[in-house]
Amino acid sequence: MKKFLTGVLAMFMGLTVAMAQAPATTTQKEAKSKAKTEEKAAKKEVAKKGKEAKAATKEAAKPAPAAKEAAKPAASAPVAKTEHVTKSGTPDKRFKENKGATTTPSEGPKKKDGTPDMRYKSNNTNAGKKKS
Repeated sequence: MKKFLTGVLAMFMGLTVAMAQAPATTTQKEAKSKAKTEEKAAKKEVAKKGKEAKAATKEAAKPAPAAKEAAKPAASAPVAKTEHVTKSGTPDKRFKENKGATTTPSEGPKKKDGTPDMRYKSNNTNAGKKKS
């Protein structure tokens, strides 16, 4: 009985090893090449949209002749600061006007789960007070 079970086990091992080493099918190769062509097409579309956006901003930046004449009297008014932001929309800290600007007040250290760590004075309003 032991010899029979050992033989059956060896046969199953042989079959699984043979199937695990089967060569790659052509459908996998076709899928990879199709994915590459789709990526290239997507990159081309993104590049086209970027070029169109740049052209649109250049055209929008050029004022009409009538607008130039209307802008001359307004030139005596103080020029507004241009806002320097990154691609994500956050203030660019490389510029002086953005260095001190923070959108949220700085908080003290936090625990791994994101809650304030009450061991620090900046997070605990009762820190340093005596209990009565």
